[in-house]
Amino acid sequence: MRIAHLLRMARWAHRPPSTRRVILVFSVVAICLVLAGAEWLDLLPEGFGRPPDRQIPKIRALP
Repeated sequence: MRIAHLLRMARWAHRPPSTRRVILVFSVVAICLVLAGAEWLDLLPEGFGRPPDRQIPKIRALP
């Protein structure tokens, strides 16, 4: 483990993040998980997904 990690852990132990920041981080993670699960279950409309696979033009080398 690097010394920077140890220093960061010590700083977090002495000054933990605020309650608002913890709630913010957990809510963002929860929103991401809900969206990923809805996409995996095919519950989202077509506009929210990625575009359909299309042919990518091939790049040719110059002579």
